[in-house]
Amino acid sequence: MTKLSVNINKLATLRNARGGNNPDVLKAADDILRFGADGITIHPRPDERHIRYSDVAGIAAIVKKYPHAEFNIEGNPTEQKFIDLVLESKPHQVTLVPDTSNQLTSNHGWNTIQHQDFLQKTIPLFHQQGIRVSIFIDPNEEMIKHAKTTGTDRIELYTEFYASHFLAEKEMAIQSYVQAAQVANTLGLGINAGHDLDLQNLHFFAKNMPSLQEVSIGHALICDAIYLGLENTVQMYKRCLA
Repeated sequence: MTKLSVNINKLATLRNARGGNNPDVLKAADDILRFGADGITIHPRPDERHIRYSDVAGIAAIVKKYPHAEFNIEGNPTEQKFIDLVLESKPHQVTLVPDTSNQLTSNHGWNTIQHQDFLQKTIPLFHQQGIRVSIFIDPNEEMIKHAKTTGTDRIELYTEFYASHFLAEKEMAIQSYVQAAQVANTLGLGINAGHDLDLQNLHFFAKNMPSLQEVSIGHALICDAIYLGLENTVQMYKRCLA
């Protein structure tokens, strides 16, 4: 079954809005895994507007308590501070995302042709520490073919287009993702996905995507938890992936 990794950035945003430690991000990570999620994702940014660099060691320790769980850190490897953080905390997976330093949220994948040399030089830094690498990418067959030669283990498909067109025409919305997954499968690349997946569109996506290994979901899941409760929401998302 496709694994659910919960991005806890939004909980850290809420904490930071008032200072102090409410909600407690470490307790939330622990509870989310206890409620049945398969992993925790964080995306620390240079301005630390949500996850702080000082949070990472504690989150890593929480994840280690659960033999089934994985820790995934997302970020832009042009920042040396980010690279150092990942190498020090040794997550199961690092997801490389081409964000600018002040970007509100991720909104595009890597151009694996233009950034081929950079990715080929960067990815081995993580492999040398036994860290699996995924790169954030649009559902573009040419970009996926060139992703293979970067040395990455997986790709994470950027699913904003699918999510924004799902209600109007779901078959059309998913078509490029299915084709992208078929190319990735042929090349031996693992497949993750994330961005704006939610309780409405997740089941259809997972059901139709060949060999989907992991989804990373944060914003929608935390919003749903306000109304539905965190434990119930985690389990509802898990059922969408069954």
